[in-house]
Amino acid sequence: MTEPDNIAPETTTPQPETPRTESHDPAVPAAYAAFMRTGWGDRELDLPPHPVAGPAGDRRKRLAEAFPGERLVVPAGGYKVRSNDTDYRFRPDTAHTWLSGNQTSDAVLLVEPDGSSVLYARPRSSRETDEFFRDRQYGELWAGRRPSLHEMSSSLGVEVRHLDELDRALGGTTPTRVLRGVDQRVDTTVAPGTGDDELAQVLSEMRLVKDAWELGELQQACDITTLGFSDSVREWDRVLEFGERWIEGTFFRRARAMGNDLGYDSIVGGGAHATTLHWIENSGPIVPGELVLLDMGVEGRNLYTADVTRTLPVSGRFTPLQRDLYTLVFEAQQAGIDAVRPGGRFLAAHEAAMQVLAEGLDGLSLLPVSVQEALDPDSKVYARWTLHGTSHMLGMDVHDCGRASTDVYPRGDLEEGMVLTVEPGLYFQSDDLLVPEELRGIGIRIEDDIVVTADGSLNLSDSLPRTADDVEDWMRQLLP
Repeated sequence: MTEPDNIAPETTTPQPETPRTESHDPAVPAAYAAFMRTGWGDRELDLPPHPVAGPAGDRRKRLAEAFPGERLVVPAGGYKVRSNDTDYRFRPDTAHTWLSGNQTSDAVLLVEPDGSSVLYARPRSSRETDEFFRDRQYGELWAGRRPSLHEMSSSLGVEVRHLDELDRALGGTTPTRVLRGVDQRVDTTVAPGTGDDELAQVLSEMRLVKDAWELGELQQACDITTLGFSDSVREWDRVLEFGERWIEGTFFRRARAMGNDLGYDSIVGGGAHATTLHWIENSGPIVPGELVLLDMGVEGRNLYTADVTRTLPVSGRFTPLQRDLYTLVFEAQQAGIDAVRPGGRFLAAHEAAMQVLAEGLDGLSLLPVSVQEALDPDSKVYARWTLHGTSHMLGMDVHDCGRASTDVYPRGDLEEGMVLTVEPGLYFQSDDLLVPEELRGIGIRIEDDIVVTADGSLNLSDSLPRTADDVEDWMRQLLP
């Protein structure tokens, strides 16, 4: 998925102090409420340790060492309204889950000056109030069972206290930094400080290098993503009938069945829609003879996401022109992948890929200047047909580590364990009068997820074919 220039922080709705109900909900007489609070069995569970518990504890220790003598506040966030009284499915803030493993809403992690940590969380509904059967947002009978404080603590390996104790914990004169823009309650309770931005920066930079467990999670996300691409081609008869929507729905089914969700809204660009970088409307037809660009990724159960793009010939075979353009993009991508190595510059992959594309555009007689001048940072006229950067970091966020210092990312060097995309593309808009008519409306992107290894790189998504011949063979095997 190509990277936007700016990502605005999300905000959350305040936590309700009374059960969240609606005007059309039936009345609750006192007798009914009293009756509902009686006769329930205890269902406390002994959960096994979460596999991230150990690594998360080490991460919290490292974070505390980066800010000695300070309290660090990292919230999970809360529900976000989709429409009226319906919310989006909850997804916790990345930094919070990376530090704790917790995926429940409204929780707040405090890393104290002495290096200890406490997770303040909203546990399962108590039977001593009517929340469990009345509250649409948190009630167990409405929204499902939340883990108890004991269950969270035993699974995540961190002390867990009730969220009601948070305000008292945030009091006092201890120097405090907050990860802002995640939880409105926390932002309101703790006055902004000059060091808050530095906390966000450090958290991003700490996530740049993935450990072995994280790489396994990313590999699994890529493997499930490959299955989702294959599912889509197997249902090509329905794709031709229903268009882009069918691919979107087919891939989502695989993402929900084997993962947590989509890592981002799927981009399914048939024909000229492929020239719109983030085409997520996915409402158009899939037409034989054209190409379809599929930029899709599964988010795994532990929130690590794949980000993969393939451009397929709808008829199963590229036309000669399509094949030439596709091969040009493939060669640019391969040049970018070859530039990924420890100690190399992050931007080296982009520069290598753009060199190939600029030379290809010159071979098509499209550049108004020489290749060298077109690639000059003061010119970049070649970018009319490439539009975006070739790489972004990848991890728990599809555009990972976005608050890092720009001197570290993107202007820094690569290290073993970093994971990035390599995704060059060519886009010829339908109304671009500077290109021959036969090129107009063609968009091609190829994207893979690359981990920096000790001696080079490894393609986590290489189970999906990349060359033109391999794409055709793959489709021939799968097409109904």
